[in-house]
Amino acid sequence: MWDREAAAAAANKWVVRYIHAWETNDPDDIRSLFTEDAEYRDGPSTQPWVGHDAIVAGWLAQKDDPGKWSFEYELTAVDGNVAIVRGWTSYPTSTEKSRHYDNLMVIRLADAGHARSFTDWFVKPEDTQTNG
Repeated sequence: MWDREAAAAAANKWVVRYIHAWETNDPDDIRSLFTEDAEYRDGPSTQPWVGHDAIVAGWLAQKDDPGKWSFEYELTAVDGNVAIVRGWTSYPTSTEKSRHYDNLMVIRLADAGHARSFTDWFVKPEDTQTNG
């Protein structure tokens, strides 16, 4: 059973390691985040990448180059072994229109601090419509 303080600490540590893997695109850094049978979804309705090999392959197929993005986040909620992280990703480039995304990451952690499942819900704020 997880207490909230331990779960929050584990989730924050995991996100820091996730950002490091995002910066390096190193297969070992990526693998170290997940259980061997983990599921990774790069959107809520996508088919998951299952297991280390699939996660590494999927990640590297759409990798971001270091220094071409920035990411800020806050841990929004923890409940047991589930963490909800709100993030803001920016891709400010001089060769194309800059892109900004709001992220909501749902992470289910295993006892050893690895993710058993990960889903990234994201939206480009400029694509949202306001009712009024």
